[in-house]
Amino acid sequence: MIDERIFWVGFNLVKGVGAVRTRKLLDHFGKLSVAWNAPTDALIQAGLPEKSIELLIKKRKAIDLQEYWQTLKQKKISVLTWLDDDYPKRLKEIDQPPPVFYYRGPILPKDDWAVSIVGTRRVTVYGRQITQDTALYLAGNGITIVSGLARGVDVIAHKAALEANGRTIAVLGSGVDVIYPPEHRNLADEIIANGAIVSDYPPGTQPDGVNFPARNRIISGLSRATIVVEAGETSGALITAKFAVEQGRDVFAVPGSILSPMSRGTNNLIQNGAFPMINPKSVLEVLNYSQVVDHQEAQNELASDPVEKRILASLSFEPVHIDELSAHVNLPMAEITAALTMLELKGFVRQDGGMRYLLIKEKPNLYQ
Repeated sequence: MIDERIFWVGFNLVKGVGAVRTRKLLDHFGKLSVAWNAPTDALIQAGLPEKSIELLIKKRKAIDLQEYWQTLKQKKISVLTWLDDDYPKRLKEIDQPPPVFYYRGPILPKDDWAVSIVGTRRVTVYGRQITQDTALYLAGNGITIVSGLARGVDVIAHKAALEANGRTIAVLGSGVDVIYPPEHRNLADEIIANGAIVSDYPPGTQPDGVNFPARNRIISGLSRATIVVEAGETSGALITAKFAVEQGRDVFAVPGSILSPMSRGTNNLIQNGAFPMINPKSVLEVLNYSQVVDHQEAQNELASDPVEKRILASLSFEPVHIDELSAHVNLPMAEITAALTMLELKGFVRQDGGMRYLLIKEKPNLYQ
């Protein structure tokens, strides 16, 4: 049986078919597999413009979707669509979420607890220190750090999250197989091992200036809050903050000297209602993260074995397949299976069928 997501990828390869037109096709045809093979008159009735129909017909002739799907698998590129329960919850809540989402490295349920850290590429010594301290603190408290892998604030935030042995997600303005800037390729490999590289652009897409503003709405969309560390008055980080506000997410800005060009954008954000980020702890307080932090600390105290701790840190209340778990903790399958068995006996986790595991919400003596 052909995976229906293959046809979602097919339409993602057709320029001009985004969230709005994908919804129209679904409403008209019921499935994108039907739409992919539909005749021209039916596509017109579905509301697809003539130019998009021409591009679709060319794409259908030029590509074998099953071969393309196998190529994605060979490159270890995974795909999520609106059809998938694992599609990031926060991203799905935004207006017109991307129909197709490509990623390398596991996306875990715990990534629902994410904060984006963004800012200027021309970061000052002050901004560098604040970025590093904030990402270290948040990642050390179980928060996934989201940013854009750009020079400056972004790369500092990613590196600090990794230094804290935390998770981080990089959102690209290119395909997930096209790392930009190129000097960050080694960092990208580290992120894939301890988080994920994601994009709504098809693999092979080259970086382009027009891609990055749209990329910024994905950064804010994956996050419960956005922190802007430093930003000039025309910085792209302010676009991310604008999207965050439109998406109903909290925005924090780091105050700076009124004489510093790199603080004009953040000071303006504060003047217009953003939370002043004086201490990273305030982010947890505003977003009521304390319950999550307390829960994770209790888990770590009760789990005596280091392998068990690593596994618990990668699990949430939503089922995770053992293959995804293995990719994240990077341990032999035999060790993972043995540890899961012990955690089941201790009352920490249970199997949800199909080799998928999740935390048990109520654990005996958890807070005693």
